[in-house]
Amino acid sequence: MKELVELIARNIVDNPEEVNVNQVEGSKSVILELQVAEEDMGKVIGKQGRIAKAIRTVVKAAATKEGKRVIVEIIQ
Repeated sequence: MKELVELIARNIVDNPEEVNVNQVEGSKSVILELQVAEEDMGKVIGKQGRIAKAIRTVVKAAATKEGKRVIVEIIQ
């Protein structure tokens, strides 16, 4: 899942070298913290959060195949 989020984010932003994904394992779920450069934050979130929602949907679908619950957080 971590690699999937990194791949998507690196292809969206202007500064792909500043994309960082931190994986936090919980007992029943996995939290993926996506961190990008401040100037790329708007590109990752998108208008009215559409791109962020799309990223979460793709990751959720991939996680369902593995039987896990994944939460994607976009942080600064």
